[in-house]
Amino acid sequence: MYLEYEGTRYSGWQVQKNARTVQGALLDVAREVFDTSEVEIYGSGRTDAGVHALMQVAHLDVKTMLAPEIIRMKLNDGLPADINILEVEKSSPKFHARHDAVGRSYLYQISRRRTAFGKRYVWWIKDELIVARMEAAARLFVGLKDLRSFTSDDPEEKSTKVQIEEIMIKEEGDLILIRVRGSHFLWKMTRQIVGVLAEVGRGKMPLDEVKHYLRVTSDEPAKYTAPPSGLFLERVYYGGEKKIEFLRPVLNLGKRINH
Repeated sequence: MYLEYEGTRYSGWQVQKNARTVQGALLDVAREVFDTSEVEIYGSGRTDAGVHALMQVAHLDVKTMLAPEIIRMKLNDGLPADINILEVEKSSPKFHARHDAVGRSYLYQISRRRTAFGKRYVWWIKDELIVARMEAAARLFVGLKDLRSFTSDDPEEKSTKVQIEEIMIKEEGDLILIRVRGSHFLWKMTRQIVGVLAEVGRGKMPLDEVKHYLRVTSDEPAKYTAPPSGLFLERVYYGGEKKIEFLRPVLNLGKRINH
């Protein structure tokens, strides 16, 4: 299943007790559609509370005679408006949405201005941001890096080494778009990277300080964690798939009017 969702009302992707989650909403509707509790749904990875997805990938294990398009339509009929199944297709019984993924990309949107329409989808920063400084800082993260200073994951429990393939920054109207593409993503990693890039863009953090955080373990980057509103799971990649080259905003704010 390929799906999109607006994460504002949800406590993330993964099922939790006494919390509204995207996976939980999908499971509830799937059990009704297939009239069975024997349904399993596995996502390509977690997204945090308030984070959105342009194309999350999940696999559904269920016995049914329904065609994929009928499954898509029936699931969408039962789902709330902020979750939408884009496509359903048959897969190999061996396919696993998370284990078979070879890469992922996240998009972050920073707004240079207050917006009446985009509050749920951007981080509005009032300070002037120098994009060239942000680009210089972004280059420091590319490659195989130990990002233990840029995650809330415990490095004693899991590896914090991540292959960052690309961090692209682009200005679009009053938006600054940041794409982070890598092998996998740690808890809050993208939001802490974006927060540090913004601090560099403000002129409040020198590049040497970013280099320091990449060399040693530090809790400092956590102070700059960007809000979840501007973050989107953009794409999940599987073997042989081409990487998307274009970088487009989810919401185009255009330019402020100058009289």
